[in-house]
Amino acid sequence: MSARTLSLPALRSRAAERASELGYAAGWRLVRAIPEPAARWAFRAGADLAARRGGPGTRRLRANLARVRPDLGPEALDALTRAALRSYARYWREAFRLPATDHAALARRPVVEGQEHLDAALATGKGAVVALPHSGNWDMAGLWLVAHSGRFTTVAERLRPESLYERFVAYRESLGFEILPMTGGEAPVRGLLRALRRGGVVCLVADRDLSAHGVPVTFFGARATMPPGPASLAATTGAALLPVGLWFSEDPVTGEEGWHFRIHPPVGVPDRDAVPAATQRVADAFAGDIAEHPEDWHMLQRIWTDPA
Repeated sequence: MSARTLSLPALRSRAAERASELGYAAGWRLVRAIPEPAARWAFRAGADLAARRGGPGTRRLRANLARVRPDLGPEALDALTRAALRSYARYWREAFRLPATDHAALARRPVVEGQEHLDAALATGKGAVVALPHSGNWDMAGLWLVAHSGRFTTVAERLRPESLYERFVAYRESLGFEILPMTGGEAPVRGLLRALRRGGVVCLVADRDLSAHGVPVTFFGARATMPPGPASLAATTGAALLPVGLWFSEDPVTGEEGWHFRIHPPVGVPDRDAVPAATQRVADAFAGDIAEHPEDWHMLQRIWTDPA
């Protein structure tokens, strides 16, 4: 179809996709080239601007955080939303700079609680399913995991345009991840099962359901749905199901930035009938960590099923 026959909305959509691609490309090329203090200032200023403008994503983030901290008044909730946007901006700043950093040195810096749970799971030879929320920097968690136990497997949602998706795949593969496309190829579950059956690690972001088959859970006192995939994989293969919490840290004296990961004890999934209960336990683990560090939960989409 030629550009002449495209409708105006379709042309606008293509223009938006192209602008998004160019923006990300510029980020990966330019952000790593500027001094770290300047990058910090620029991303923080961008987050504060987003907070003042109060666009759809910011409003959804604020509504989500109101579920986490129902005790906060309007001004305190605004401050928490601004802090969460700054945290999200930090994630993107780090993502743009990661390809040009010393990965081996960075992988030694995170503080990791519960590493023994991952080690015990891998020692069985049955693999591990790591379930994470949209918190902190999940790419840094992956970088640490690659250094600790080698290449792991995950699934990536296809983005538009395709060239933007390919950029993200190339970025994460450069960090040592094995990326399976969610659509447009072999069913990703087959690749995930192969990884687990060879005793490997599968990592899945699991606090937002992208299908119509989510498991109902109670999350911060209200009904939400979360993907059954992590628990289903564990039930099928006997792999350990490990919820993980992630958040940012910063030295109060030196200002040095860091990362903190908490690997929870395994959630039992003896069979497929146990998938709903196991998914609820994963949700409970997420809720505990998010409640401790709400500013580092980057959820700008709706996840609860009621209209609030």
